[in-house]
Amino acid sequence: MLISFPCHWRSIRVKTKTMPAGLFKSKCLAVMDEVQTKCETVIITKHGKPVAKLVPVDSDRDDFYGSMQGKITIVGDIVGPVIPEEQWNLD
Repeated sequence: MLISFPCHWRSIRVKTKTMPAGLFKSKCLAVMDEVQTKCETVIITKHGKPVAKLVPVDSDRDDFYGSMQGKITIVGDIVGPVIPEEQWNLD
């Protein structure tokens, strides 16, 4: 029986694991399951240098892209100049 806890408390210190890319490649699915169930971060290294980070998804948070969709209204021309061209001071 697996018990899954939400990761919304990620701001609290979360355990981080480091593993070489070759080991990650051979155990990818198991590592992904462990990240999800234990809310644990895994840093994947290549020749001892970090190249990627696998973090648990926090489903409670909105994605940044598209998060304002339907929350704002554009009024007027957002591309044109703020003042009419005739009022520009060209001195």
